[in-house]
Amino acid sequence: MAAAEKALWFIESHYSEDLSLGRIAEVAGVSPFYLARLFQAMTGCSVVRYLRARRMTEAARRLAAGAPDILEVALGSGYGSHEAFTRAFGEQFGLSPASVRERGSVGGLALVEAWRTANGAGVTLDEPRRARDGTRLIAGLGRRYTPDTTQGIPAQWQRLSLDHAAALPKRRTAFGVFCNSDDEGSFEYIAGVEVPGFGGLDPALSTLRLPAREYVVATHHGHVSGIRRTWQAFVGDWLPRSGLRLADAPDFEKYSADFDDRSGIGDVEIWLPLQA
Repeated sequence: MAAAEKALWFIESHYSEDLSLGRIAEVAGVSPFYLARLFQAMTGCSVVRYLRARRMTEAARRLAAGAPDILEVALGSGYGSHEAFTRAFGEQFGLSPASVRERGSVGGLALVEAWRTANGAGVTLDEPRRARDGTRLIAGLGRRYTPDTTQGIPAQWQRLSLDHAAALPKRRTAFGVFCNSDDEGSFEYIAGVEVPGFGGLDPALSTLRLPAREYVVATHHGHVSGIRRTWQAFVGDWLPRSGLRLADAPDFEKYSADFDDRSGIGDVEIWLPLQA
């Protein structure tokens, strides 16, 4: 059973307990950082957000069925108080637990059902390779995303081209770097290029130093809009079977010299950092 499947099983069978990313990762047999990246690639949602959404969904069903004690539902959903549960429930559905119980229905609520893992359907993944990369200096536009807002990334590249192209090297390799993630699945994405140094750059640009290290690399072919399926096949299928362990460090997409940013067609390499 793959790590994501173990994590999903554990969440579904233990969501009423006091779960943390670390505990779920331990059951899945991987590091918390590895599980966070794997789970996000497989489901498009962070572990913590998925756990919270599943708890609230099952709690809503219990309340709509007439559960007499809201505190008991709260405790059975992993919350230690009525107040904390009510706040989380309201954030999830925009309604109070009492109102759902009173109306006796979950109709209209944005319920989150148990997720089943996918296998990157339609993607034939070239055999990934291990490679050592030297130190790289990246400069570009940085922005924080959640798994639900990544549709803003293409516009980020466009803003880089429109507003900052003149200040960046003309002959350059483009990198999309994922860094500074948290347990909620939020991360910083830097749409940038490799630069010789950071001196004299526009202060509005984000900068990042990628130290020399070893990576495992997979290649996405075709239109860039389908790159998530390559991520799924690479991180969700191939990587768990490889026995390799990821380092808690930035990973990135490297755009090939023949990548056409107007059509979106061309090869993109996915570089994942390995533990030393």
